[in-house]
Amino acid sequence: MRAGLFLVGLLVSCAAAAADDTIALPETRVTAIVAADQLAQPDAASAGVVGQDEIENRPISRPAEVLEVVPGLIATQHSGDGKANQYFLRGFNLDHGTDLSALVDGVPNNLPTHAHGQGYNDLNGLIPELIETIDYRKGPYYAEDGDFSSAGSVRIRYVDRLDAPFYQFTAGENGYARALVAGSRAIGGDGALLLGIDAGVNDGPWDKPEDERRASFIAKLAGGDARDGYHVELLGYHNRWDASDQIPERAVRQGLIDRFGQIDPDLGGTTSRYTLAGEWHRPLGAGSLLADAYATRYRLDLLSNFTYFLDDPAHGDEFEQADARTYYGAHAKYVAPWTTGSIAHEFAIGTELRSDDIDRVGLYRTQAAERIATVRQDSARESSISGFASLESHWTDGFRSVAGIRYDAYRANVDSNVAANSGHATDGRASPKLSLIFGPWSGTELFVNAGRGFHSNDARGATQRVDPTDPSQAAASLDLLVPTTGSEIGARFAPADTVRLSAALWRLDIGSELVFSGDGGTTEPSYPSRRHGVELTARWQPLPWLLVGADYATSHARFRDNPDGDRIPNAIERVASVGVEAHGPGRWSMGLRYRYLGSAPLIEDDSVRSHSTTIVNGEVGYALTPSLKLSAEVLNLFDSDADDISYFYASRLAGESTGVPDIHFHPVEPRQLRITLRGTF
Repeated sequence: MRAGLFLVGLLVSCAAAAADDTIALPETRVTAIVAADQLAQPDAASAGVVGQDEIENRPISRPAEVLEVVPGLIATQHSGDGKANQYFLRGFNLDHGTDLSALVDGVPNNLPTHAHGQGYNDLNGLIPELIETIDYRKGPYYAEDGDFSSAGSVRIRYVDRLDAPFYQFTAGENGYARALVAGSRAIGGDGALLLGIDAGVNDGPWDKPEDERRASFIAKLAGGDARDGYHVELLGYHNRWDASDQIPERAVRQGLIDRFGQIDPDLGGTTSRYTLAGEWHRPLGAGSLLADAYATRYRLDLLSNFTYFLDDPAHGDEFEQADARTYYGAHAKYVAPWTTGSIAHEFAIGTELRSDDIDRVGLYRTQAAERIATVRQDSARESSISGFASLESHWTDGFRSVAGIRYDAYRANVDSNVAANSGHATDGRASPKLSLIFGPWSGTELFVNAGRGFHSNDARGATQRVDPTDPSQAAASLDLLVPTTGSEIGARFAPADTVRLSAALWRLDIGSELVFSGDGGTTEPSYPSRRHGVELTARWQPLPWLLVGADYATSHARFRDNPDGDRIPNAIERVASVGVEAHGPGRWSMGLRYRYLGSAPLIEDDSVRSHSTTIVNGEVGYALTPSLKLSAEVLNLFDSDADDISYFYASRLAGESTGVPDIHFHPVEPRQLRITLRGTF
C-alpha cells in the first residue's frame, strides 16, 4: 500500500508541476545507423516500428516484457527469471517462441531442436535501455521472414552510439538490484565504439529465494551511415537462478504451501549465450547490398518438475534438460529500383544460411538435482538454406503491391543414444506471399495480405522410430516442416495529426500443431487448427510530450478433426492494454500501463478454463539536475493476486495414491517498488 501511495503522490506532483520548470535530462542516444533492409513503409496494418521514446518510460518487470510494445503481444513467465518467457499472440500460446521469431541486430534468437521447446526464444539477455528500434510484423506475408514467423516476427536493433555515457542503478524489494553502465567513443572519422554492461540480482517473493545472478554486455563498433556503413559486435549473456515452477491449486487450498511456495525445492538452471556478429551495407550499381554473418555459442542446464510423483513415486519426476550448441549463419540481400514506363518498381532478392551444431541435447531423470537415469541424449546437426525474392510495384499514386516468394530447404542429422532414433531427415517448402496496399487517401490506407509460411519441428521427432522411454514401443516420425497459411485485411487511419488508428481482421491455418516435447522426449500428437481474430490499436498525442495508446485483440482458435474437442489449450481469447507515457511537463516523466490477459480453455472440451489477469504498472521520474534523474517504478500497483499463467494436467503429491487432474499456476508477483538513479557523465 505504501508503494501505491508513493506513486499516487508522485503523479499528483507531476500534474501540479510549474510550467516554467524546464530542466530535463539531455538525450543519451542517437538514431542508429539504419540498415538498408529496415521496413520503410508498412505493408500490413498490423506491422510497425517502435523507438526508444516509447520504451523509455514503459514500466517492465523482466527484459523480455519490452516485446509488449507489439500490439496484442503478452510476455509472461511460469518459472524462474532465467528461463525464456511464455509469449501469447494471435490466439497462440507460443510456448517459448515456436511461432514468434526474434532477431537481435540481425542474429536469429530462436533455437530449433532445443532441449526444452522448439524455437526456444530466450530474450532475458536484452538491455532495454540500449534498444533503438523494434520492428514488428505479424503473419506469414513477408518474403524475408522464415521459420518461426507464422504468428509474428520482431527485429530488435541496438543503438550504434550514445550522445553521452550514462550509468543507472536500481534497487527494489525482494532483493532486487541492477546496475547498467554504457557509453560510446568516436573512432576514426565516422565510427563509434559502444560498450555496455548490465548486471542484476533478484530473489523474488518466493519462499525459497530465486537467487538470480544475471549479466549482459555489448561491445559494438559501427561506422558509416544508412547508405554505406557497417557494424561488428560482441554480445554476451549469463544467468543462473533457482526456480519456482507452476504449482497445483490443491496444494495451496490444503495449506501444504502458500502461493509463493514450491513442491520441489531443487529446481532452477544456468544459461549463457555469446555472439560475434557483423553487418555491412553499401551501394552497388543502381541498388544497395546488405550482408551479415554471426556465430553464437549457447548453453542451458534446466531442472524442472511439473508432475512431482506421478511417474516415479519412489524417486519423483524431477528432470534435467541440457543443451549445448554452436550455431552460425549468414544473410545477404540486394535491393534495386527500376521503372517500366510510368510504373516504379523495387526488386529485392536474398539468401539465408544457418547451421546448428548441437553437441548435446539431453533429457535426464534426476533426484535432488542429481542425475539418476538418461531418458535420451542426442547430438544433431540441423542446416537450412533459403532464398527469397520480392517485387514492390507502385502502380498509381494510390495503389501498390508487393509480391514475394520464399523457398526453404532443411536437412537434419541426429545421433541418438537409442540407435533406432538416429538418422537424417530432409524437407523443403515454397512459400508465396502477396500484399496489396491502397492509399493513402485523406489519411486512410487499406491493406490486403496473404501468404504461406511454416514452422520447423524438432529434428529428433523427424528421425525417431521408437519411444525413448520404452524402446519396445514404436513411435511415428513427423514432418520436419509444417505449413501455415495466413491472410489479413486491415486499415490505418489518421483522422488528425495527433491521432493514429488501425484495425486488422486476420486468419491463420496450421497443417498440424505437432510439437516435440522436450519434457517427455517424445512427439505430442495434435491436429490441424484454424485461428482468426480482430486487432484494434489507437495512438493519441494530445500534447508534444504526452502519448496515450490502447490496443485490443480478440481471437478464435479451434482444432480441426479433434475427437476430444475443438478448443486449443491456452489459446487466449482477449488481450488489451492501455498506456500513458509523458516526457514532461518540465522535469517530470511518467509511464502508466494497464494490461489485461483474458481467459482461455485449459482442456480441449472447454470444461476447465484459466482466470483472466489484470496488471497495472506505473513509473514516474524527476530530473534532479540536467545530468541526474531519479525515478520510481511500482509493479503490480494494485497488488493483484492473479496468475501469470496456468495449465491443466494430472500430478501426484506426496501422500496421494494416484494422479489428480488439477490447475497448475504460476502466480503474478506481488506489488513491489523499485527506485532508479540515472546519470550522465
